Amino acid sequence: MAAPWDKAPPEDQWFVLVTGANSGVGLGIGQRLIDDFLAQRSASSHLILIITTRSSRKSQETVYSLRKHAKRTVESSTVLRSRIGPSYRPADALRRIHILSIQLDLCTLPSVYKAADQLINGALSSPSDDPAFEPLDSVRIPRLDSAIFNAGMGGWTGLNWLLVFKCILTTGLIQSFTYPTFKDSTGGLLVDPLDGKPTTLAKAKSSDRLMGEVFCANVFGHYIFGHELLPLLGRTADSKLPPGRIIWESSVEAFSWDNHSLDDFQGLRTIAAYESTKRLTDVLALTADLPGVRPYSAPYFRCSDSDSGNKNKNKDKNEKIEIAVPPRHYLAHPGVVVTTMFPLNVFLFYAYKLAMYIARWLGSPWHTVRAYTGAAAPVWLALQPQPFLDAVRAERAKWGSGASRWAGASLVKKSEVEGWGWEGAVVAEGALERDDGEEEEEEETGLMRKRVGRKSGAADTTRERLEEFEALGAQCWREMERLRGDWEERLGAHREGS
Repeated sequence: MAAPWDKAPPEDQWFVLVTGANSGVGLGIGQRLIDDFLAQRSASSHLILIITTRSSRKSQETVYSLRKHAKRTVESSTVLRSRIGPSYRPADALRRIHILSIQLDLCTLPSVYKAADQLINGALSSPSDDPAFEPLDSVRIPRLDSAIFNAGMGGWTGLNWLLVFKCILTTGLIQSFTYPTFKDSTGGLLVDPLDGKPTTLAKAKSSDRLMGEVFCANVFGHYIFGHELLPLLGRTADSKLPPGRIIWESSVEAFSWDNHSLDDFQGLRTIAAYESTKRLTDVLALTADLPGVRPYSAPYFRCSDSDSGNKNKNKDKNEKIEIAVPPRHYLAHPGVVVTTMFPLNVFLFYAYKLAMYIARWLGSPWHTVRAYTGAAAPVWLALQPQPFLDAVRAERAKWGSGASRWAGASLVKKSEVEGWGWEGAVVAEGALERDDGEEEEEEETGLMRKRVGRKSGAADTTRERLEEFEALGAQCWREMERLRGDWEERLGAHREGS
């Protein structure tokens, strides 16, 4: 079936994939993608939004929710009316929004390969009983412009309340609720990546065929998915389209060098597995193209002939094909968002939410609180023109979603990573004292200044630390590629139509 966007030129088609879009920040990303796309892109362009959830029921519910949001936006947006003028019709704007969904369980690797194969070699459908949205039947996805890797899990069980009050008294409320050390979690969470069945180190007879559950959900599942999607994210040498983008969702909490240990790569012996995986995410995304890392990361950007969807039987299906223009890796975090991902009863949930607002009112730029506000940075990275991202060297920074103190207006600013700094550069003596912020309109509040929201006690980045960070990146990429090769071998990943 011909897709409704086929008549538009390629530059007016925008294909975006978001994992874990059924709730929390993922749903906020979907909503914000629709709003910002309509507000910023031409009136002839089409958004093809592909969301992933773990079940067909969640997919249907999320597609319905996002369509409902799109209808509210086109009917109430003053920006759209002012851009297009008297001829503006909400129905015309809705016809440029197309939402599809596939099922993806990041802790079940066969599901990861199946989802990638469906996107590359299969077709997607999205029925609609709403006349405002055209039903989609067996449409093909020719490429992906951005893949936002948002899905994941925390592994938390609650809060250590004694530690909560101790942290507030010793480090202050803002620092305590930006870089918390009082979350309780169960260590040693494992999963069988073949069938997705969870277990623990204490219960498992052997962990040889198992993997850290939080590690698999937050990093490895996405890592495999990104590699398998290379045929859609990569570009040919003669393509006039910008390279695809892989936007990794990290956390403001994953600041410290100590958050991740090479000796406990999958975070099995720590009760801070979430922070461990997010620190690893930072390292992988920021170092992928560094000279000392490239020998270890380069194989990730090659795909087999069978992965590429090439059905030429005369070729070796295990042959590796160089992607002429590989996707770019970018890094974002949502700030501090209050979602049901954290297990609290109703009373504690709202008390915790109030504490987040108080932290923002006291001057924290990172307490976005709402998922929609937290979606600002990844959506900003997905929407910006490629020349702009190249000019600001966006791939060398961790971009955080923030909010203004009283109005809660969205902002996007660089976030510090220990050992890397703000953009992988040595911080000159006195530079932070002279920093007036990156946006003129923020000079009054100072929220864009690097020192605002910085972790207390953070050390300025030195040349030695940058060299250590690059060496760490090489070690992490080497281990991730080893794991990928190991599991591909176990799964027989180079097979047709898995």
